[in-house]
Amino acid sequence: MYAKGTQNEKGEVIGEPVFSEGESSYNSKELMYNLKSKKGYIRHVVTQEGEGYIISDRTKKTEDNLFCMTGGKYTTCENHDHPDFYLSISKGKVKPGEYIVTGPAHLVIADVPLPIALPFGFFPFSSKYSSGVLMPNYTDEMTRGFGLTNGGYYFAINDYMDLELRGDIYTKGTWALSATTSYTKRYKFRGNLSISYREDVTGEKGMSDYSKANNMSIRWSHSQDAKANPNFTFSSSVNFSTSGYNRSNVNSYYRPELNSENTKSSSISFTKRFADLPSLNISGSMLINQRTKDSTINLSLPNINLSYSRFYPFKRKNPVGNERWYEKISMSYTGAFANSIDTKENKLLSSSFTRDWRNGMRHSIPISATFNLFKFINISPSINYTERWYLRSIEKSWDKVAQKELNDTTDGFYRVFDFNMGVSASTKLYGFYIPLRSLFGDKIDRIRHVMTPSVGFGYTPDFGDPMWGYYNSYTKSVQSKTDPNVYTNSEVEYSRFAGALYGVPGKGKSGSINFSLGNNLEMKVRNDKDTTGTTPFKIISLIESLNIGGSYNLAADSMRWSQFSTSIRLKLSKNYSLSLSTSFDPYMFGLTSSGNPVRINQLRWNNGKFPRFQGTSTSYSYTFSNETFSKWFGKKDIDNKNKTGTTSTQDKFENIDGSQSDPSQQNSGNKHDNAATEIASDGYTKIKIPWSFSVNYSIRYGNSSIFNKDKMEYEMEFSHNLSVNGNISLTPNWRISGNSTYDFRAKQFTYTSISVNRSLHCWNMSASIVPFGMYKSYNFHIGVNASMLSDLKYDKRSEYGVNNITWY
Repeated sequence: MYAKGTQNEKGEVIGEPVFSEGESSYNSKELMYNLKSKKGYIRHVVTQEGEGYIISDRTKKTEDNLFCMTGGKYTTCENHDHPDFYLSISKGKVKPGEYIVTGPAHLVIADVPLPIALPFGFFPFSSKYSSGVLMPNYTDEMTRGFGLTNGGYYFAINDYMDLELRGDIYTKGTWALSATTSYTKRYKFRGNLSISYREDVTGEKGMSDYSKANNMSIRWSHSQDAKANPNFTFSSSVNFSTSGYNRSNVNSYYRPELNSENTKSSSISFTKRFADLPSLNISGSMLINQRTKDSTINLSLPNINLSYSRFYPFKRKNPVGNERWYEKISMSYTGAFANSIDTKENKLLSSSFTRDWRNGMRHSIPISATFNLFKFINISPSINYTERWYLRSIEKSWDKVAQKELNDTTDGFYRVFDFNMGVSASTKLYGFYIPLRSLFGDKIDRIRHVMTPSVGFGYTPDFGDPMWGYYNSYTKSVQSKTDPNVYTNSEVEYSRFAGALYGVPGKGKSGSINFSLGNNLEMKVRNDKDTTGTTPFKIISLIESLNIGGSYNLAADSMRWSQFSTSIRLKLSKNYSLSLSTSFDPYMFGLTSSGNPVRINQLRWNNGKFPRFQGTSTSYSYTFSNETFSKWFGKKDIDNKNKTGTTSTQDKFENIDGSQSDPSQQNSGNKHDNAATEIASDGYTKIKIPWSFSVNYSIRYGNSSIFNKDKMEYEMEFSHNLSVNGNISLTPNWRISGNSTYDFRAKQFTYTSISVNRSLHCWNMSASIVPFGMYKSYNFHIGVNASMLSDLKYDKRSEYGVNNITWY
């Protein structure tokens, strides 16, 4: 069989032969094929294998389905006639669907041969999920030396699970190992686990800059499908690492948000519900909180919680007649058990369970009821009982000879309980105001004011009384420095359960009167947009809420007034509200014998002063985009006659978010088509440039750390920050993004970064820079999009730990 294309009247070649065998197809200029022997000769063949394309001038097909070619090209570029780049192959052999083996080859970019050659090449192809080698990256660092990073092996275990093993090694001794696995089971669960260990060696051994540190990281995310088991759930979100891991990890150096991360939290939790007892709920968790600044770790393991939701123990099963008063009494139960420790990372494994860990159990039983008085007043009495179980107590004494405090821990079982009771009353008051028609016309129908006053009384006994046994005292005899025979005695009180996991009941009796007043102000106006009469009025919120509250302790011997809390919420628009909250201190400040400020029992209003404003804060953010202005000022299309595309330009850029990451990892592989166009009335194409700009403004006004002894008040300070984040795509291939934060009080930028990304058809180029600050750095990357040739790239970045950007 022989086939080739023919020329039409215009001189164009049409009907070029296409050879198909199995799932493979081969476009060619000329084809000769023996149907019996299955041998053939093909001229200028083009076929796709995996992510790449094979272009050959002359190809022979053998009977065992091998293609032997001369004068070939291998590329991932879709432009076959003039590819952006390719490997020029002198000769090669192709096994369809399996591999290509080549002889000597060299790289050609933009039809320019480069002095980059390979003695041979092997490119495996596989359409199946399979295991394989992960090629390492080469790097050169001043502090670690030459290195190979991210090399390893990928295990395709089965359809539900995989495993990725990677490692790093440097000439100065640094090495790292990591294992990452992902797993999923449909309608059951999914998750991923990553474990990494690093031994970082920097500098020259025997020199002052030499250091060696071991760090590790564990990340585990697990989620359960909601349909798997409605009565049992299990989830995890673990982000645990030693404090120096991010600082020693090169990749995190180009992600400043990781290095500036001061706290990290991890949790593993489960919840069990019972179909026969829907009110009963059991949950458990493990919690880890880390503070990387000082390598402090808080571990709580396990945390067990048992709860029984509100129920009415005296409600009749078969009620007859009206509800009895005692049937309104309700109660609930919450039990908690925990085991916790606060320590340093390097002391965690060597800690003593009995000496360093804190443990205990707490039971809480609230009892309450609500009764109606005179139809308008709600009366709510309540009793709250809390009991704690501890396994040790502390007895303190004073060693008169050694002149120091002695602590004696006694093991045993100890019940520590407290209770309080109270009653509250609340109602609602409505007021309506109809504006004068002569002044306001009939636009405003009326204004409604809703007040919600509430008053209550709460009583708590003095659990510092010796009858409860929670507090004790000892006599402290301090020897005189001038006369050894003279001692000064003082009584020192202490709690026998100080530092216990669930605390200890407080000292001092409390009999407080609590009060609060809530306000809501709305205006009813005529709806001018209503033409049918279905909604003639609309409601406008003037004040969403305005609340004030406080308390007065009748049982206290001094400073009976609490601070007055105030909050206001204004609805500025349909989607935005302004919320402010603050408190006012009614007491004056005085000075201690050492000159430090302290609140004293003198009311400010007795001295002609208003309660002191304690400060407030708020923030406002908004995101602008080209769609924002289209909604505000654009005209809605009545029809879509002028639209010639089915996909909008905005849809093509839906992934543009301005987020910051290491640009060397940004290898999207997107192949941008021509954006869909929209024709204006004058016949020209409307230009759409997708962009987004976010702004966040935060403001705070409150107490500073400076005390003015002339005014006997803390100085007030005003601080505000402005953060901006934006991105713009000038063309489908250009993307520019950046973010910055400015502290007006410090008069400096806290963090600024700019990045540029350019899609070069089958290549991707990106650059980023942090121009100033402690994370000042730069990064440049250019590489091929296809994962098959991901190592065909060039990276240039500032050295780890070396701030080598200098501005002149």
